[in-house]
Amino acid sequence: MLRRLTVRNYAIIKELDMAFGEGFTIITGETGAGKSILLGALGLVLGERADTSVLLSHDEKCIVEAEFNIRGYDLEEIFGENGVDYDDDALLRREITPSGKSRAFLNDTPVNLAVMKELGARLIDVHSQHETLLLGNTSFQVRVIDAYAGTTALAREYSQAWRRYQTARKEYDAAALDLGRARADHDYYSHQLEEFRAVNMVQGEQETLEKEQEMLSNASEIKEALTKVTAALGGEDVSALSLLRTARLSLSRIAGWLPEAGELEKRLETQLIELDDISYEAEKLNESASADPGRLEYITQRLDTIYSLMQKHRCRDIDELLAVQRRVEEAVADTGDADERIKGLKRVSDEAFAEVEALAARLSEARSGAAEPLAAQITSSLRKLGMPHARFETHVKELGAPGPSGADAVEFLFSANRQVEPEELSRCASGGELSRVMLCLKSALASSSGLPAIIFDEIDSGVSGEVASMVGSILADMGKKMQVINITHLPQVASRGSIHYHVYKEESDHSTITRVRLLNDEERVKEVARLLSGSTITEAAIRNARELLKGE
Repeated sequence: MLRRLTVRNYAIIKELDMAFGEGFTIITGETGAGKSILLGALGLVLGERADTSVLLSHDEKCIVEAEFNIRGYDLEEIFGENGVDYDDDALLRREITPSGKSRAFLNDTPVNLAVMKELGARLIDVHSQHETLLLGNTSFQVRVIDAYAGTTALAREYSQAWRRYQTARKEYDAAALDLGRARADHDYYSHQLEEFRAVNMVQGEQETLEKEQEMLSNASEIKEALTKVTAALGGEDVSALSLLRTARLSLSRIAGWLPEAGELEKRLETQLIELDDISYEAEKLNESASADPGRLEYITQRLDTIYSLMQKHRCRDIDELLAVQRRVEEAVADTGDADERIKGLKRVSDEAFAEVEALAARLSEARSGAAEPLAAQITSSLRKLGMPHARFETHVKELGAPGPSGADAVEFLFSANRQVEPEELSRCASGGELSRVMLCLKSALASSSGLPAIIFDEIDSGVSGEVASMVGSILADMGKKMQVINITHLPQVASRGSIHYHVYKEESDHSTITRVRLLNDEERVKEVARLLSGSTITEAAIRNARELLKGE
């Protein structure tokens, strides 16, 4: 529940400090005194946006603090997710600097506004005069019946499951949309891979083939040259080897007489061995060197194939071409997995949808079961509020398929007259009737909404007399189940509160400041009397006020 609200330098509030207790708290004051400004200040710590226009003095910052007791409301997860130490007493603070900078704190730890808004939605329900417009909102109607059925947590679980399904479905649809392109890519890369594998290239092959092609293309010239070499070195006619052998023999004959001739003979012997080996190798090359048109044609065709692939893939050599082949192989493997990936995504999507359907079925059962009791309770409360012929109906209709809020559509129907059949609430109810319906709904949800506190901003406007007394009774009963804070102008309602604050303006020559005072018993009598009789408080109004307060 809300335990304390501290405001400084906000709108026409210079500084105030309000303590709140359990039960039913009343706030009264003249029109324009600043009662609704309190709600604006509270809205800051509940995550509403603001700018420097909220500053009373532009020389100092605006600070709003709200202290809540949150024991038993399962909020530890929000604290943990945002790195804030949990404590049963939570302090929400908002600061607006003169430069326009906004800062939010939870237990003195900086947090963003989304955290404040999420936490605030779980702590307090602020009902403004314009909230009756929500009665025609289908999402609001679904939330109402979920709260009454006690399925708010289940609805939250469903919402999470629905988001998971939407994510899974989106991934599957995107993958399925790309499947045609993936298959086309697979066919394209598969064809390329077949080309590469048909050629079956190996590293260094191009250079080897090019050399062999050059040799085969010049085979006749090579053979002719080698023939001349072997003939020149060791032919049957005059040859280099025969001439050298003759020269060696001549040197051998004179070596005994001329030692230098012996040295020349040895040197010549070495040259003979080398030339003889050259002649032998040349003869072997000559025997192996032959024109092979078939081999030349094969090599030419293979090189043409390799060159064609190189040109197609814009490669400079076979090494780059082999790198392209490896990439094509990877692409084929990846695109080949597309069907399996889509099957996996479809399986995840189907499983997520099955969870959605299961949770939707549980929600539908609970909502259908709560519809009639809720309608009966609202109808009964409306009749106590001066609408003897009022009828309120809650229709839960099945949708064709699950949606963001489940597999149901909820509709509130209303009629204030006996002879008129109930119609859609937002179309047939007046503003005053809508306010009463909203009050009855809030009352019905008081023990099941899971909220520690609720604030009403003149929910009782437009009623008087006995109806006003019933409004006060309903609000007081709500105060037994939860913390209720009500801003009111009605003495019948104000007299039912257990705590009573009075909001007033303090005028000076230079400024107008809003003040708030906690009323004691005698001050309450005077305030209720003022609400009864206006600015001039009569003795009769005092007596009536005392009677109203005794009836509390």
